[in-house]
Amino acid sequence: KKIRLYQGFDPTSPDLHIGHLVGLLALRDFQRLGHEVIFLVGDFTTRIGDPTGKDTARKLLTTTQIKKNAATYKKQVSPILKFTGKNPVKIKYNSAWNEKLTFAKVIQLAQHLTVQQLIERDMFQNRLEKGREIYLNEFIYPLIQGYDSVAMDVDLELGGSDQLFNMMVGRKLVFQINKKEKFVATTKLLTDTNGKKIGKSEGNAVNLTNPPLQFYNQLMSLSDESILPCFELITDIPEEELVEIKKEFKQMKNPIKLKEKLALKVTELIHGKKEAVKIQEQFKSVIKKDLSRVILKDLFIDKNPTASHVVLATTGDFKSSGEIKRLIRQGGVEVNQKKISSPNDLIKPGDKIRVGKFRNNRLYKVKLK
Repeated sequence: KKIRLYQGFDPTSPDLHIGHLVGLLALRDFQRLGHEVIFLVGDFTTRIGDPTGKDTARKLLTTTQIKKNAATYKKQVSPILKFTGKNPVKIKYNSAWNEKLTFAKVIQLAQHLTVQQLIERDMFQNRLEKGREIYLNEFIYPLIQGYDSVAMDVDLELGGSDQLFNMMVGRKLVFQINKKEKFVATTKLLTDTNGKKIGKSEGNAVNLTNPPLQFYNQLMSLSDESILPCFELITDIPEEELVEIKKEFKQMKNPIKLKEKLALKVTELIHGKKEAVKIQEQFKSVIKKDLSRVILKDLFIDKNPTASHVVLATTGDFKSSGEIKRLIRQGGVEVNQKKISSPNDLIKPGDKIRVGKFRNNRLYKVKLK
């Protein structure tokens, strides 16, 4: 049976990143199987602000900011989803129906939810325990997101596992208003093996809009713990090959080779195979010529200057502060191509840090927040 399904993307930023590929690849698979796929831009829900996973209320964006953020979303996802040809993906904006809602209609919709259902959410409970405010618009968000499913009369909604509550509200509304079942399917969040999210909130997002070489560089800069989750969730690696990759990773003979393979596969998804191969060769050439020219990750510091061990701790690439301090004392860290010897040596914005070979020649550029 052919079904209608969607996933929503709130334009809180002008850039989609590799974390979004998890859902996009799932949507692509449904499109290839002939189902009706909708790529929904949440231009209206972004005005409210999704409270999911937030300790404090989101800063609300203006309509102009939201429109600007969403301007290139279709172009960004076009390497994955096809908007022309046979069975094209439909792109919709939830302002199309939500702006037509009257205050009376919102009150009518609200009778389908109870305060008890909403207040039981973990994040709201955490805020109550900490004495932090919960704003009424944050209560309304799941209701408005849920109404998207009613307005589009969908059979299925896809979303990250952190969106389960919001999607289940939509399931309830569709059942009560449209008198049908709407199913919910969650995808895994892109995290490393330690559970650290790979994305904007953690400062390690790899944006789909980045130029090919920068895109490849940033993939190479991801922590070793990110290798397996990325292979599983954002590549087309067959299951049997993934099993072999897991074995190879467990032996940890040469994680840099696996990372090169990962970077090639993901770059190929966004920029095509020919461009990906060219970029990989270019990357290797630059690495051989001058390591100091390749910036794999930006690090942001709160004050100028900051102790070197504190700066390196923000990378998330080290097991402990002890490991960082030992690394520095053993001469494994260079700042602006000069070795440093003390963990308290100061780092300032604009400095380039290179970590020694046993850290796979990772490079960082320091910026002020």
